[in-house]
Amino acid sequence: MAGAEPPSLKETCLQAVRKHFAALDTEHVLDLPAALMEELLPQLTVCQLDELQPGLNQRGISTHCGWAGILKDMHGPNYAVDLLTEDGAKHEVMRMLFPPLFYGLTNHFVEKNLTNLNTSSFMLAAAKYIKHFLLYASSQKPLQSLIVEQQPLLNLLEKQIRSVAVLQSIDLLKRKTQAALYVLHRLLDHGVTKKIVVDVQCPIVLAWLLHGRGSQYENPELKSLMLSKKGSFVLQSVSASADGASCSAGLETRASEDEEDQVIPCKRSKMEFVSSEEESGKASFPVDPKVSCGPFSQCDYPSSGTCPQGQIECLEVRQCGSVSLSVLRKSLPTFFCLRSLTLHSFATFRDSDVLDLARGLKQLSESSRCSLTYLNIGILPFTKLMEILLDAVPKVTSLHVEILHMMWGQHHPQTVKSDVSELPLQKLTVKVTELQTDLHFITSVLRRSPHLTSLHLAGMNLPTGSSLSQLLITLSESNHGLRSLNLEDLNLSDCLPDILNLLRNCQLEELWCNDCRLLEKCSDKEEALQQLVSALRTVPSLHTLSLAQNRLMFCPMYGVTGGCTLMLLHVSTAKNVCVLSELFSGSSPSSVKRLNISYNFIQPAELLEFAHRLRTHRPPQQLTLDLRMNPGDRDPDTWNAALNLLRPLCVLLLERWKSTDTMVDHISNM
Repeated sequence: MAGAEPPSLKETCLQAVRKHFAALDTEHVLDLPAALMEELLPQLTVCQLDELQPGLNQRGISTHCGWAGILKDMHGPNYAVDLLTEDGAKHEVMRMLFPPLFYGLTNHFVEKNLTNLNTSSFMLAAAKYIKHFLLYASSQKPLQSLIVEQQPLLNLLEKQIRSVAVLQSIDLLKRKTQAALYVLHRLLDHGVTKKIVVDVQCPIVLAWLLHGRGSQYENPELKSLMLSKKGSFVLQSVSASADGASCSAGLETRASEDEEDQVIPCKRSKMEFVSSEEESGKASFPVDPKVSCGPFSQCDYPSSGTCPQGQIECLEVRQCGSVSLSVLRKSLPTFFCLRSLTLHSFATFRDSDVLDLARGLKQLSESSRCSLTYLNIGILPFTKLMEILLDAVPKVTSLHVEILHMMWGQHHPQTVKSDVSELPLQKLTVKVTELQTDLHFITSVLRRSPHLTSLHLAGMNLPTGSSLSQLLITLSESNHGLRSLNLEDLNLSDCLPDILNLLRNCQLEELWCNDCRLLEKCSDKEEALQQLVSALRTVPSLHTLSLAQNRLMFCPMYGVTGGCTLMLLHVSTAKNVCVLSELFSGSSPSSVKRLNISYNFIQPAELLEFAHRLRTHRPPQQLTLDLRMNPGDRDPDTWNAALNLLRPLCVLLLERWKSTDTMVDHISNM
């Protein structure tokens, strides 16, 4: 076997710049010609790119290709970089690198570049770009190091982190977990964090997080839960002395059981840091247990003062069981600072739990101080509950629900008749997994929402013989302000006339019709696609169009032989995909900037013809074209020729197709 060709002199020089970058004068590197710099960027490390970026930006040179190359190196060669801006790609790199480096985790990219990345200067640089902190309570050493040895990093995180995810249970009884509680306190109460994500089934941690940062009163039942052995909670009291209180692993509550609704002032006892080694008599965590938050963290609050208490404006509970829901329910009536609430369960919520939640939300909404505008709930057992939740919080402008209707053990809840008043709803997402969806509930909400600007519907199965035509008619008649429409996994095979009518009477900016069987019942698919393209061109505001997984290029026919269902593919000519190039023809070309035709079984010859047509009908601005999961390897030469024609006109999103994998073919054809 012949050996690999030796690198050229230019490649050798570029590699040498990376290797000896620290010894070079940065100004000399920045003075390289722009064309040579573009070749150098993919060779540089993360730290080198970060150092050079300000100077290069002053010269008008983007480092996007360098950051995109790092993302490909991190994800693998099949990764399609869908971040088209320099800052977007850089933020993604930093977001992905910070957690494994902070917690000492390894992956292929980190191991290969550990020498360049495992430095305090890089951690400080990366921390400037991250907004979300992942908290692993069991990782004691990194958290203790953050508190003791890396105070500049902790101070920076206080200013940067907007949301924190609690990914492990925290045993509030054990001293070794107090480092995690202290970091939470610093980010929540001293920092700018307003969003908490609880991704663990731990109601007692949820109670600790909510205490003093949301509800303005304490329910006796919540206090009982916090004091219970089941919650492994220790209530640490502290005298109300003149020097106040500071950071605390526990809580002191002075709730008046006679006046639940009264605002209760809460103080926190001093934080004690004790490592597992200290518990066994081998202390290695050099922190005086009596040191208070102020002087220890060098924050603006002296030991004689009271630590601030942050407010949780966005709460997300990803593993929300009945007990967690009960904890939250007790806090809802005066959770006035809450703007966004997301609750998800692995199993379907019980009817009674959802109705109890709705009652708590209604109590909150009855106050003029209620600020809740975003609600995300899943998984609901019935579509009807969507309206009940909306009526409970009539100020909500964004609702996201997931619905799973099981055949057994469920019954429609007996509730009062829902309201029919106008809703201020602007964004609505409904994902349904039901044997049969009652379309009336969806259209009823749409008619009550004249201000709707964004709608995402997925997975709605109607009874046999029914059509989604009424849905599209309702949108045309009632939702004239719609700007973003995302239809996913819906049977629109008989709705082309209604789609055309909607397009002629709307001002959409984004349209997704993914896996909607658009042309399935059209006898002349080319003509039907031409009608669709003509209607799309009448929407001058449209900039994003997705027709992914719509069987645009073939017509599947099914036959049964010996009990087995066979799929017979009648591949169409290249004309179907080429019709899409006419989006940009004529005196008024479409303004579409992103076109997704992935998963459509586009053959290499079809793509080549499309590329030739697109060169004739050039888009008015650079087009981002998503071609992922189309069978390019069936004729690689033709496929690559098509890509070469498209690259001057488009930013291409590609993933390698393996025709030897029959499952890939099957998925694309479904």
